[in-house]
Amino acid sequence: MLDEGLKAETLDAAMEAFGMPMGPIELADTVGLDICLHAGKQLAKKDASGAEPEAPEILLNKVALGQLGRKTGQGIYRWENNKPVKGQPGAWDQRTIEALIQPYLDETRQVLSEGVVPDGELIDAGLIFGTGFAPFRGGPLHYLDSLKKG
Repeated sequence: MLDEGLKAETLDAAMEAFGMPMGPIELADTVGLDICLHAGKQLAKKDASGAEPEAPEILLNKVALGQLGRKTGQGIYRWENNKPVKGQPGAWDQRTIEALIQPYLDETRQVLSEGVVPDGELIDAGLIFGTGFAPFRGGPLHYLDSLKKG
């Protein structure tokens, strides 16, 4: 979405409004953009032709420049005193949140359907405690169930 022109601050604000402890851009900068790039390549799923998906251009460029995030003082954000320097977010709406959260929800459903973790409650708990999924939403599977009832 950054490659499409959305501001980092907008994406972070949308996910924080959803209930995440921090947005995805700040999280990536905190972890390290080099780590995100490597992890993304390891987790990427090949398409039907066997080709791996392309990494986001901004991520490739930042890593090539050695701008790895908090650990170098510059990533997507500039970092001062271990805090990101952020501008004002742009406008966002529920569609922005849905576009950001949908891949997470799809993967969660797939983990359950493939039996990687046999119990939905364990998945929800693991993703709340392990990845910081918005706790008041009860976990991603509980959140999906609430959407069906909603």
